[in-house]
Amino acid sequence: MSRWEENIRKVIPYTPGEQPNQPDMIKLNTNENPYPPAPGVEKALREMDTDTMRLYPDPTAGELVHAIAKNYGLKDEQVFVGVGSDDVLAMSFLTFFNSQKPVLFPDITYSFYDVWADLFRIPYERPALDENFHIRTEDYFRENGGIVFPNPNAPTGVEMPLEEVEDIIRHNPDVIVIVDEAYVDFGSQSALPLIEKYDNLLVVQTFSKSRSMAGMRIGFACGNEKLIRFLNDVKYSFNSYTMDRTAIAAGVAAVEDKAYFDETCNKIIETREWTKKELKALGFSFQDSMSNFIFATHKTCPAKELFEALRGQHIYVRYFQKDRIDNFLRITVGTKEEMQKFINFLKDYLK
Repeated sequence: MSRWEENIRKVIPYTPGEQPNQPDMIKLNTNENPYPPAPGVEKALREMDTDTMRLYPDPTAGELVHAIAKNYGLKDEQVFVGVGSDDVLAMSFLTFFNSQKPVLFPDITYSFYDVWADLFRIPYERPALDENFHIRTEDYFRENGGIVFPNPNAPTGVEMPLEEVEDIIRHNPDVIVIVDEAYVDFGSQSALPLIEKYDNLLVVQTFSKSRSMAGMRIGFACGNEKLIRFLNDVKYSFNSYTMDRTAIAAGVAAVEDKAYFDETCNKIIETREWTKKELKALGFSFQDSMSNFIFATHKTCPAKELFEALRGQHIYVRYFQKDRIDNFLRITVGTKEEMQKFINFLKDYLK
């Protein structure tokens, strides 16, 4: 090994979902929204003055921050924006998790958490979910350096009731608790109302799922004004211009069209509930999902076999070769037509 390698920061990176590009594919593997962004997004992008691209964007992304704050009944000073919720979460790890005590997050959860912890040299522990993939709240009632968990959880789709979320926050007044709500808009209850009650709570959301803008990369955090100020201090010490002009304009247009947002979320919820019934009839089992995906296992057919068979027909789902979940598939909810084709394939394959 060369001597210069001794000073390299080495980490095992996050593995993103496969991004195939085939005209006949049914893509149910990365929890993208099957519907296009709000009509106003296209209009905003079409009407952009390209001459402004030679100028730096607003470093505060003030217009987008204001639109988000207005939508959720908050002050601008309670909102932070970043390049997708991954950027927001990474910045939050860097800002808030700096003690020598371990940060806590579930053993089965978003697999970027341990990557960030390793990258930033943050100690961590992963309390195990119970046999039904539920978080045991009492596992978080102990000394720690911070807490982070998705609600609903990923990849399981299981929602923690808001009273249990609050119980964890209430037991941890001396550390920051981050609730990652990437999937909250598909029928779950948000912890946003609790930020007025707890100054140590940060709620993170994204435009990638419910607002159909995974390709634009917009995420945001809401919390106490002091928390947001600390986040911005770290951001400006890292990169002043994280949000470009197109993202700001498109994000504002997406937030302002609440009717379209409600319409597409409701369509996904309806299709999810239909898909649950169809999967159960085919011998699948799963915990009740409150997200835009279903985490399912079949009583006789191994998950990896199904994954490969589906892939052979250009139907893409997500398979995790990890302890406790290596016989499950995470199935994104697509359009009703896509899910009907998916179910039809399963009926033929499993008969």
